[in-house]
Amino acid sequence: MAMWDRIKDQAKTLQQTQGARGSGGHGRPGSGSSGGSRAQLVNTLKSQLTSLKTELKSGAYRDASMAMCALVAAADGQVDPAERQHVESLILNNDVLQNFPPEQLRQRFNKHVDQLAFNFQQGKAEVMQEIAKAAKKPTEARAVVQTGFVVAGADGYVAPAEEQVLREACSALGLSPQEFGL
Repeated sequence: MAMWDRIKDQAKTLQQTQGARGSGGHGRPGSGSSGGSRAQLVNTLKSQLTSLKTELKSGAYRDASMAMCALVAAADGQVDPAERQHVESLILNNDVLQNFPPEQLRQRFNKHVDQLAFNFQQGKAEVMQEIAKAAKKPTEARAVVQTGFVVAGADGYVAPAEEQVLREACSALGLSPQEFGL
């Protein structure tokens, strides 16, 4: 647990320094015109995830992360084929997710994307149930949100719809969105 506390302190320090530089006056890193701050936060979260790689080998983390990635990809209510392929590529190249066979990741991600594409509201409810299963282990719960954040910020920008689903995932996992600058 001491390692997670250190990682949380690093993230909070980063958020505080970003807030001191100016974040559009809303106290949220990356909001307004400081997109660089959000990119820094994404990079920090990515590094934190990598440092936890040996701890993130459970099926619950794998399944919740794939549900989270699908939800982020479909946050605006649709997923075009290019976006699906892009997120799938991010998943398969993610250092932490390489703990799992690529075909398992691809299968679970695509199943969730298909659910969301067929009926977004019903699919979202099912995806949130899958995400909530990771709440039993705080380290995994945080890692699921971090994984979603890394995927959302891969293009250097976290869209408002993506921020919203990340906040909802935090709620499903019993985490504070503020912990992630949301």
